[in-house]
Amino acid sequence: MSYARDERLALCALLADLGPDQPTLCEGWQTADLAAHLVLRERRPDASVGILGGPLAHYTRLVQSRIARRTPYSELIKLIRTGPPRFSPMGLPGADERINVVEFFVHHEDVRRAQPTFEPREIEPALSDIFWRRLGVARLLLRKAPVGVELVREGGQPSSGRVRITAKARTPVVTVIGAPAELTLWAMGRTGAARVRLDGSDADIAALRAASWRI
Repeated sequence: MSYARDERLALCALLADLGPDQPTLCEGWQTADLAAHLVLRERRPDASVGILGGPLAHYTRLVQSRIARRTPYSELIKLIRTGPPRFSPMGLPGADERINVVEFFVHHEDVRRAQPTFEPREIEPALSDIFWRRLGVARLLLRKAPVGVELVREGGQPSSGRVRITAKARTPVVTVIGAPAELTLWAMGRTGAARVRLDGSDADIAALRAASWRI
């Protein structure tokens, strides 16, 4: 079973169904832009290094825009569905599951949750466990948060037995409570769309909500 492959195919099906000009949760991106981003990420290693910002971010944006303009939308979806070429590091055996489970889940939800008919979906316990294990990355994502952050899992006991992750050790602290999939979306900056609860003082919660760490 490959959860990364499942999310990839489900996202491709949704992109094909919606068309190229539908909204997403990625600011300024329609569905065609998100598709171009995924193609760039897997097929243009020269440009993908700027995805997270830095001195090459402008070049990344130019290449992504060019891909979106020059590649038919149906071809973008085909390229995503096919996956990375063999010579890509992402094409190595096992790399898809290690690298893309969270990536494709988050972007799938970027499209799903931007639609007016959005309804939550049920996440398998094994996939929830994967999301929970991967949430260690929140320590990096939230390093500039204005307050301490604790992530607390609800909705099923994890295989590790651990239900709390310290994303940023600092006081005062805000506790973010939710299912692993929702905490993943929140940690990845989809704070307005993630179904989580924040526990802390009003001032600390407001400070955290005003911060930005989206990638």
